[in-house]
This record gives sequence, structure tokens and C-alpha cells, in this order.
Amino acid sequence: MKSFFINHFECHSNDMYHNPRTGLKTYILTFPEGGTRLEIMSHPKVNEISSGLYKAGYIHLSIAVGSREHVVEKTNELTVAGYECVSGPRVTGDGYFESCIIGPEGITLEITV
Repeated sequence: MKSFFINHFECHSNDMYHNPRTGLKTYILTFPEGGTRLEIMSHPKVNEISSGLYKAGYIHLSIAVGSREHVVEKTNELTVAGYECVSGPRVTGDGYFESCIIGPEGITLEITV
């Protein structure tokens, strides 16, 4: 997951934080321009626990790339890299220009302006 965001979204990463007592491992990824950060984490019990602190999952992640042209370019880049485009690029019913890609670990990534 870390490599995906570094390679395709030019993120920078800190060194991995690892808490040997709990098994928690995290990276903080910083997107270009420095305003947005994403923490990715793993825990050995994430698949054993269905609620609480280590609950896994979310519906999708939306990433703004700045323009319609960049949405098209990023969609093409990710498709060529082997990721499935499930919609778009298109204007949605609520007026957004976006595409949706199935990224690593099956996570839906919405690429938008």
C-alpha cells in the first residue's frame, strides 16, 4: 500500500513506526503540497476483531488531482499499471468529474478534480 501511494501519487513516507508490545505498525504518507496526510496501519489482530480500535475497512478514498486533465492522466496511468477502472472518467450526477479505480487490497480509489 505504501509503495502504491509513493509510486502513483508522489507521497513521501516517514519510517515505519512499530510498537512491539501491541504489534501495531504504521506509516504516515504525505501528499505533494504538504497539506494532506494519510496514515496506513496494520495490526496482527485486525482480522480477528470486528469492532473497536482495530476494526478494518472503509468504502472508498477520494483523491483530488487538480484538474480534469489530471483525472484522465491518472486514470490511464493506473489502468496501464494493471488496476481496474470501474467507472469514468465522467461527470457524476452530483457534478463531480471523477473515475473510480480498484486499488491495492481491493480499495476503491476515487480520482477527482
